[in-house]
Order: sequence, then structure tokens, then C-alpha cells
Amino acid sequence: MGSFNASFGDRFILVGFSDWPQLEVFLFIFISISYSLTLFGNTAIIALSRLDLRLHTPMYFFLCHLSFLDLCYTTSTVPQLLINLHGLDQTITYGGCVAQLFIFLTLVSTECLLLVVMAFDRYTAVCRPLHYTTIMNSHLCQAMAISSWAIGFINSMIQTGLMMAMPLCSHRLNHFFCEMPAFVKLACEDTGGTEVKMFVARTIILVIPATLLLVSYIHIVRAVLKVKSMAGRRKAFGTCGSHLLVVSLFYGSGIYTYLQPMQSYSENDGKFVALFYTIITPILNPLIYTLRNKDVKRAMWKVVQGGREVG
Repeated sequence: MGSFNASFGDRFILVGFSDWPQLEVFLFIFISISYSLTLFGNTAIIALSRLDLRLHTPMYFFLCHLSFLDLCYTTSTVPQLLINLHGLDQTITYGGCVAQLFIFLTLVSTECLLLVVMAFDRYTAVCRPLHYTTIMNSHLCQAMAISSWAIGFINSMIQTGLMMAMPLCSHRLNHFFCEMPAFVKLACEDTGGTEVKMFVARTIILVIPATLLLVSYIHIVRAVLKVKSMAGRRKAFGTCGSHLLVVSLFYGSGIYTYLQPMQSYSENDGKFVALFYTIITPILNPLIYTLRNKDVKRAMWKVVQGGREVG
């Protein structure tokens, strides 16, 4: 770690949204409500998927992993942001910053891969319905989930290690959490070689999964176009469209933040873009994947009625 102002020791100042004090109260209320709904919605999905045997399918197996990811990575950043907005403490230790960065990168990288796995599951269900149960067996589902977590962990370990090796010359982190592009801005020497390595890692974890996901949905759309029923086609397009909307917000904001050159990265813009994948998509995922689903509604209704016939 590079030299810091002795009065701050090894602590960073998180600037957050202090440059826009007029927004802080609004953001505090909005983010508090959104975070509460995220916790409730994703916890409900996990609980319902465990309680109702009819939800013990590959789709809900992966959806549980997605909900768990959303719960964890919002919790890794949002409480810190709320404290920052409230003005109670706008600092974070070097060790806490590195831990937050590592955890966040692990979870977000895993979600990038898990969304592709979920798209493959939907592709198999729509395009290969007769072979779905054979292809999406429990062993394959577990292997794909474990692989997503393992690759996410390795990617995070590589990028966090590269960043820890950089000497830092400032304690003023212009973000609301320890995000990688803002962290790189603190380096006091040329980071061109390190940035190239991190760019390659980010391309692998962002662009390749996004491309595979897009290909999966192209095949799904082609299959849906062959459906003769207009109502069935409209329903399928509505579901695919809502899924693609959330996926586009997640990947789009991630690609904007992590794949642009550091010279053109705007920390102020980055803070607002980061709200999409830290606040917006985690609250939309449970809504998009469950509100249109009759099985989830039925399971929830039974739980509300006292658990009759659940399972």
C-alpha cells in the first residue's frame, strides 16, 4: 500500500454523494426502501422454493442461487452507502475496502455466469422440451452452479490481487463503495500493464457471458415465432422481454463501468451507473422472475393461508 496522510492512517474517505447534498435525503429514503424490498423479495423466493416441492426444478434451483447472490452483494455495499448518506461515518479501513472489493467482485462475477446458465436452462426448456429433463439433470445443474461460483471466485482473486499490488497515493475514494475503477484512480504510478491484465479478465467475465446469453435468447425467440397460438406467443415474448430488460440493465451498466478505458472513466457518472447493478437489478430480479409465474403465486398463496397443501 502506498503512502497516506498520517492523520488517516490506513483509512479511506468514501466521498459518496456528498457533492450533491440536495440528493442525499432522497437517495437515503429510496435506497432504504429498495434494500428492504430486495431483502424481502429474494428471501421469499428462496423460502418458497424450499417449501413447495413443485418448485424443486432446475429453474428455481438457479433462481435460488440468483436470489442469494443478490442478497449478498447488495448487503456488501448498501449498508455502507446508507451510513455514508446519513453522515455517520464516511471512512473505511484499507482491509475493509479490500474485503468489500473481493466479495463484491466474486458475487457479481458469479452472477454474470449464472445468468448465462439460466438462459441455457430456458433455451433447453423452449427449444428442446422433449429432452429437457434428461439434459437438465441434477448433476449438470449442480456442476454449472458450482462452476459459476468457482470462476467468479478465481476472477475476483486475480483482480483483487492485481489491485493490492498497486501503490496508492490518496485516501480520497470518489465512490460510495470500494469499486475497482475508482480504486485504480488512487494509484500514483502508471498502471497500464495492470489495467491490460484486468481488462482481459473483465472481458472474459462480461463480454463472453453476455454474448452467450444473447445467442440463447435469439434461439428462444426463433422457437417462439414458430408457436401458432398468438396468445402463447405474446406471453412468451412478454416473459422474454422482461428478462432481457433486467439482463440488459445488469450487463449494460457493468460493461459501461468496467470495459471503458480508465482515462475516460468518470467517477461521478460511475457512482450513478453503479446504482443500477447494486440497487435496481437486485430488486427487479424477484419481480421479473416471479410475478408472471403461476407456480410461485400459488406457493405464496398457500403459505399465506397457513401452509395447507404446500409440498
